[in-house]
Amino acid sequence: MIAILAFAISSCSKSNSRYNRDIDNAEKAMKSNADSALSILETIDPSELKVDSLRAKYHYLMAYGHMRCNRSMIGDSLVYYAHGYYRGKDVVRDIRSGMAFAWYKFWVGNTPGAMAMLDSLAGLPNVPDSIMVQTLRTRVLLGAAEYQGRELVPLAKRLESLEIESLRKIEAKYLLLTGYEYAGELDSALYILNELVDYARKNKWGDKHFQFEMERAQLLTEQGRNAESDALIDEIFRKAGPDNGAADLLHFQYAINALNCGDTGRALRHLAIADSIAVGLRGEDDAYFRSYSNLIHAIIDFKQTGRIKLTHINGLNNRQSERYNRMKASQWESERGALHQQNRALKLKAESEHKTVVILIIGIVALLVVAGAFWIIIMRRQRERENEERIEALQKMVDEYKSTPSTQESEINDSSALRSVMLKQLGIIKMVAETPTDQNREMLRKISSIDGETNGELVDWENIFKIIDILYSGFYSTLHSRHGDVLTPKEEQIIVLMVAGFSTKEISVITGHTTSTIYVRKTSIRKKLGVPEKDDIVGYLLNQNKD
Repeated sequence: MIAILAFAISSCSKSNSRYNRDIDNAEKAMKSNADSALSILETIDPSELKVDSLRAKYHYLMAYGHMRCNRSMIGDSLVYYAHGYYRGKDVVRDIRSGMAFAWYKFWVGNTPGAMAMLDSLAGLPNVPDSIMVQTLRTRVLLGAAEYQGRELVPLAKRLESLEIESLRKIEAKYLLLTGYEYAGELDSALYILNELVDYARKNKWGDKHFQFEMERAQLLTEQGRNAESDALIDEIFRKAGPDNGAADLLHFQYAINALNCGDTGRALRHLAIADSIAVGLRGEDDAYFRSYSNLIHAIIDFKQTGRIKLTHINGLNNRQSERYNRMKASQWESERGALHQQNRALKLKAESEHKTVVILIIGIVALLVVAGAFWIIIMRRQRERENEERIEALQKMVDEYKSTPSTQESEINDSSALRSVMLKQLGIIKMVAETPTDQNREMLRKISSIDGETNGELVDWENIFKIIDILYSGFYSTLHSRHGDVLTPKEEQIIVLMVAGFSTKEISVITGHTTSTIYVRKTSIRKKLGVPEKDDIVGYLLNQNKD
């Protein structure tokens, strides 16, 4: 007990080496499974990390894992500490902790600060391409979300040059297209979009080809080439049919082209079609579509009447309010997730304060387990001794059986002596069936092969059938003559062992089948011989013999 108490006291808090090992395991898991890495980190109480290197590594990995899993980062404010610790020391952790810090800024609403942080990381020298490409990818995505144009173009070009995988290159090219659009460089945007359309056509990307063609129609509209845009939309409808998944957006584009050409009547007709399709097609996204639709309705009404209707302005405001409310709800959900994480950390800390009691209980349980293990070992040794005794008895029987063949031949006419020999042989077989160890099986094969070949079986079945005939008044011969045409050899073997008093488990050992198979064969025997369900098979056959 003194040793257990000492172990409990020494184990109340993990050593630095143990923490370091757990955090290292989390870092290894982060490469392939960020969720598993976070599960390891969540078992650690950060308040117990007293060494700067451990604290930095913990907060860096926790924030980086949340970023990779797209989880809330509201509670990852201490990632700034990790980034400061690794700055100039470890280029990989410096970049990744900086990315996590930038993503934290994005989560708390400081998108400009996030992009400035990523810009500073992108300007660092001697950074491996595999690490830099992750930074640029994040920076370009944020820039596109913030409608950046000229600032985005050089970053997207650099990203495309660093990407190795073809699909990643296409994604980077698409982001470059977005940068050109926001920068107003429509000719450059259309040039890239034509490349994307050709790539999607060659690689048979149906959905992407459809999307790129739609965007090309929009770009043509932006350039004032409304007739070309209409012609391209006509071609899209011809190929994809009138009920394609973007029919409302295509009619919406028709309406914009008509409005640009001054044809308000045509614009209104296409806008009505777009509105009716969007109701059933968009579902929850209908509000997003309506925010644009209401704007076009307001413009058409102004052109037709010279007045602006307040209902359209209210519609625009309501759609924007819905989007804002959804964004706030998402932010509140993220904050609630962060509070949940903090509560979990407090719970872990409370649990750590009760470790002594838990470890004492574990110590007591360990003592009980050790005692149980000793008991199991003792019982196992006892069974081994019993097996050894059985093996010795079997060996003795084998030796006796080998040494007295002439005696058996001389006593063949003595029925009582003959029955004794036969019963002894059955006794040996039953002993092996009760304790079917490898040694016992091999011993039985040796005994059975004395008088003949066993052909891989444990016993010589011809000899067994003779024994049953002698001991049970010709039972086997009668059984074979009456039912040999319906019973299989295996079924006959099962029946004679049943007559000799072998259990189902013992029969499975001798025949080399599972007990389930024996039960199935017994059912088959009962059906073939017409034995009633309530009658015993052996008793039924013995009664038949008497008759």
